[in-house]
Amino acid sequence: MILAALILQAAAPQSAVDAERAFNAAAQARGQWTAFREYAAANATMFVPQPVKAQDWLKDRKDPPKSVEWWPTESYVSCDGDTAINTGGWKRADGSVGYFTTIWRRQADGGWKWVYDGGDTLASPLPMPSEPKLIRPECVNKSPMYMMAAVPNGAPGAASDYSMMWEWSVAPNGERHLRVTQWDGQQHKGVLSQTVVPAK
Repeated sequence: MILAALILQAAAPQSAVDAERAFNAAAQARGQWTAFREYAAANATMFVPQPVKAQDWLKDRKDPPKSVEWWPTESYVSCDGDTAINTGGWKRADGSVGYFTTIWRRQADGGWKWVYDGGDTLASPLPMPSEPKLIRPECVNKSPMYMMAAVPNGAPGAASDYSMMWEWSVAPNGERHLRVTQWDGQQHKGVLSQTVVPAK
């Protein structure tokens, strides 16, 4: 039993960047929506373009002939290492490009599942670095616990140690917002802000 658990842990991606790359590789090998189902948490949210419960939307959805391909350029990591927010570039078979943001949670078995997936198109592709930039909070003075306030037409979230927090929301006109903060030793400081304007 212990040996099986150790083998499972060794096979699991060691970081959220590893998980992101494994997620992309699975999409190329087994199909886009197949991989999305495999890597999504039970409570995951994605945007199509309105927010949906990912597992409900993905259920029985057929894979496209060619998956979108993506790569991380930055990874925001909590002090305890159990939460990470990856952002990076994507490209489709038709040549269109854009960016993505995925929020990951480490699971009890040591693996990772994503709880948020969003993004938008871009005019030019993002670079594909060999290693993404890691952005970590200040972990000397621990962040206090926070009461998570409700977000109209959205949801808040936080790492279990509160060293990283975020919230997403959707405005009445369909405009989406994601804001991420990290603990700097004294207070939470904004480190990532994204706005997706609805297509006209």
